[in-house]
Amino acid sequence: MHIVTEYPREVFEEETWVTLSDGHRLALRIWRPKDAEENPVPAIVEYIPYRKRDLTASRDVRTHPYFAGHGYAGVRVDLRGSGESDGVLTDEYLQQELDDGMEVLRWIAQQPWCTGHCGMIGISWGGFNGLQIAALQPPELKAVITLCSTDDRYADDVHHMGGCMLGDNLSWASTMFDHNTCPPDPALVGERWRDMWMERLEGSGLWLEKWLRHQRRDDYWKHGSVCEDFDAIKCPVYAVSGWADGYTNAVFRLLKGLKVPRKGLVGPWSHKYPHMGQPGPAIGFLQECLRFYDHWLKDVDTGIMDEPMLRVWMQDSVPPSARYDIRPGRWVAEDVWPSPKIEPTDYKLTYGHELVPGDQDVYAEALDIQSPLFVGLYSGKWCSYNAPPDLPHDQRDEDGGALIFQTPRLDEDIEICGQPTVTLDLSADKPVAMVAVRLIDIAPDDKATRVTYGLLNLTHRDSDEFPEPLEPGKRYKVTVNLKHIAQKFPKGHAIRLSISTIYWPIAWPAPEPVKLTIHTGESHLTLPVRPPRQAEDDALRPFDEPEGAPPIKKTLIQPTRERWRVIRDLAGDENTLEVINDQGTYRLDDIDLEVSAQVTERYSYNDAEHNSVRGWCEWTRSFRRDDWHISTVTRTLLTSDETHFRIRATLDAYEGDSRVYSRSWDEAIPRDLV
Repeated sequence: MHIVTEYPREVFEEETWVTLSDGHRLALRIWRPKDAEENPVPAIVEYIPYRKRDLTASRDVRTHPYFAGHGYAGVRVDLRGSGESDGVLTDEYLQQELDDGMEVLRWIAQQPWCTGHCGMIGISWGGFNGLQIAALQPPELKAVITLCSTDDRYADDVHHMGGCMLGDNLSWASTMFDHNTCPPDPALVGERWRDMWMERLEGSGLWLEKWLRHQRRDDYWKHGSVCEDFDAIKCPVYAVSGWADGYTNAVFRLLKGLKVPRKGLVGPWSHKYPHMGQPGPAIGFLQECLRFYDHWLKDVDTGIMDEPMLRVWMQDSVPPSARYDIRPGRWVAEDVWPSPKIEPTDYKLTYGHELVPGDQDVYAEALDIQSPLFVGLYSGKWCSYNAPPDLPHDQRDEDGGALIFQTPRLDEDIEICGQPTVTLDLSADKPVAMVAVRLIDIAPDDKATRVTYGLLNLTHRDSDEFPEPLEPGKRYKVTVNLKHIAQKFPKGHAIRLSISTIYWPIAWPAPEPVKLTIHTGESHLTLPVRPPRQAEDDALRPFDEPEGAPPIKKTLIQPTRERWRVIRDLAGDENTLEVINDQGTYRLDDIDLEVSAQVTERYSYNDAEHNSVRGWCEWTRSFRRDDWHISTVTRTLLTSDETHFRIRATLDAYEGDSRVYSRSWDEAIPRDLV
């Protein structure tokens, strides 16, 4: 990344508060031009719970001062109950959060340094609430850039996929369990810090329990899902994600569903801002943001809205790996989405385990699959937060437990762009079952790289809101939607479709072992084929190189360490995926604050017992300045049997060596066709 040190306007920084109508204060960090009170500027607002003072400080200082130097106020706001803001954070996207956000926008617009026009930007949580606040139509909000977010909190969030409960539901719950234990900084809030901290420890609650009590798409998930009424959003939207991110599909649904001016961008990245994108190549995303905001907040014609609605990174074939520095490929574009230039192309599943063109006659036969619990151990994360090393590995390790169908070696390149689907004519021997479908690139040396995948809880075959159990032995025709993707399958490679009844720990297994019967006659794969348009692709305006403001000053005390290990104890039939993410220890030099965090996740099972699956997450975190030393430990264990999920969790908080708070939970929650 190119570090920019000189800007058109000199930058001023301050920490301040907004006092809300109920008396609570939210903490803000603002970067703006020094002369903004004489020459007011629009504001770009990022509104999240991840602690501007420390945990996002390194990211914030690369972005918001850059905006300020180019004639904006970059405003980082901590949600109620996070960072130095008053109150307690008890869940995601509550109405209180959205109401607070609108008050913040109103306050910003009234400041003498602001023109009254605001944009919102955010990745993940901030991408969610940017859309949600836009749907409430505050008059100050003129444009939104939403990254790695979703329009549908049930269908496409960290909790569920195709009606299946995701392992990331536990992982994310444990992350927020940890974050909610963090104290405010006494350097900003003074002696109030301890009372504020105790209020959070006591009041934030166990979010995993709340989420597990909503296993179908009820009103809990409809709240904050802007797909319920796309027309409520009246301001322009730029939706961004990456192929390694968990939230790719939402970009395409937003382009299709919104009626406002809109743009979409999908790169090769994981859950990262594109100017820091991994896997690369990263792009000059901050310049792209300025082009968008200049157009909508400053009425400057930058030409951005004359360009294609959607740009995506067409990925080339690569060998399977849990880490890539760069994903080779090229940028391609579609003027509108859905694109009339994409050609749905069918491949039928055959009794001989082949994929053949959809116009061929296929002999109808029945094929059975009952997968072992190891299918999924090499799948990586549902949402790749760290890019290396949490991407899927060689799929041959998974395919021994799957039903596979494959094309002959291709005699020409095939490129796809959009959402593949799989239609299956099937029956199950149990009332609750899931199916996992993977699309795989098979290289000439037979290495197998996962391209995309989809899940379906078969009780949700007709509705996520009103699931119905299967009638064992009855045939159903279902469609499994895979994640959107743009991918090249080169000449000489083959395309494989893998079908399994397990995908653990991406998704929690069904209550009992399930055998599916796939009937080949009517079952088929549909690929969104993009015919060659090389000249058109080559004419696209290239993105600028990544830029950002200077990095934060910090001293590394202990380096980071990350490990992904599959441990198979053949003597004891015990199998474990162990994920260690030691975020190291560093000191933020400007505020003399030492921060450290480590998380260990273990997903395990016993070969002999279907309901032995268990997920375990443990976080430790500490903050230190002089003789002020705070640390917390949170632990969450999730298990299940045929009828219930069970959560056991503990929270311990320390001042120095003294434990000052401790709490435990033990909750049993009925399974609801999951």
